[in-house]
Amino acid sequence: MRIEINKYIVVDSEICHGKPTFKDTRIMVSLVLEMLEAGTSIKEIIEAYPSLTESHIKAALNFAVKLTEKGFGLVTEYA
Repeated sequence: MRIEINKYIVVDSEICHGKPTFKDTRIMVSLVLEMLEAGTSIKEIIEAYPSLTESHIKAALNFAVKLTEKGFGLVTEYA
């Protein structure tokens, strides 16, 4: 089962045990959020993962915001 969270993030039961990943990659959203929390810059993340763009990183942050606003269930509605 595949759920498109937004333009950049998907949840697919066949990829990374159903954890949120960036579309068409196996890069988990949690990895990027952990990198940001550790002080890694967006530029450094993009250098480490060239398939990602600044828009991917912003989508991850937005995803985290929506999860904390709505609770820890899967959030599928984004403006």
